[in-house]
Amino acid sequence: MAATSTKELTATGASVTTVSAGSDATAPPPLEPWSAGAPTAAVVPAGQCAIGEDWTPCPLLERLWVSKDTIVVTFGLADAKPLNLSTCACVLARGGADAAGEPFVRPYTPVSTNALAGKFQLMMKVRSSLSNWSRQQQRDYLTISLPRFGAKKVGMLVGGTGIAPMLQALHAILGTADDATEVTILYGSRSSDNILAKATLDDWSASHAQLTVVHVLSHEPEGSASPHARGFIDEKLVEDHLPKPGDDALLFVCGPPPLYDALCGPRGEADAVTGLLGDLGWGPAQVVKF
Repeated sequence: MAATSTKELTATGASVTTVSAGSDATAPPPLEPWSAGAPTAAVVPAGQCAIGEDWTPCPLLERLWVSKDTIVVTFGLADAKPLNLSTCACVLARGGADAAGEPFVRPYTPVSTNALAGKFQLMMKVRSSLSNWSRQQQRDYLTISLPRFGAKKVGMLVGGTGIAPMLQALHAILGTADDATEVTILYGSRSSDNILAKATLDDWSASHAQLTVVHVLSHEPEGSASPHARGFIDEKLVEDHLPKPGDDALLFVCGPPPLYDALCGPRGEADAVTGLLGDLGWGPAQVVKF
């Protein structure tokens, strides 16, 4: 899907500290509660983002540590307007610099909706390469109009902060009273204490029978009493929990590169589905790579 626009964030005075072997990073402060709130369908068409084509400064308003390596960052917008980013659209955040002085760039989907006026929130995995967020840049580069894909069943295959665009999609689906789309999430995390947005997903699945969440833990400590599946998202989990390929089914995939490689092929190859999903008969018209 083609880029649509380019914008910038300036996080005035913002900095992030990380915990990494061999570094001088400091430990994060105590974790703070965060929730995406009740499902809210605040859907707008593509092309209405409050940040225009020109570079626009957006001050950092708040930073919450929601896990030992993840923060939710709130940025301000001018004139108390909503962001008006289309559902599941992404932004690029730029910060720090490599050895050549070029900034690191990472894609993010806001975890807030267009119902939030004057600000928006990004969920960021803290990395040493992006530890100094004194400057941030973004662009609206991916647009997916949801709901109304025509799918009766949606499967979401997620790793880590890949949950962010899924929260946007769930806001649109669960927040629309007459939308009966059935949604199942296979959500891979390292451990039970590192599941991002768990409280939100627990609340939403409890209050909306159409939503099922299946957690998969890759590095859960031995002897843990956690009831969740162990290992990685594999063929058995996909076959047991997700819809079968068909005109009424759609899959969303978002996570780190190894997840794409194993499940559907590289993110940049939108016209091809390889890996596990390809083997199971899924095609590019049925698989959306965020």
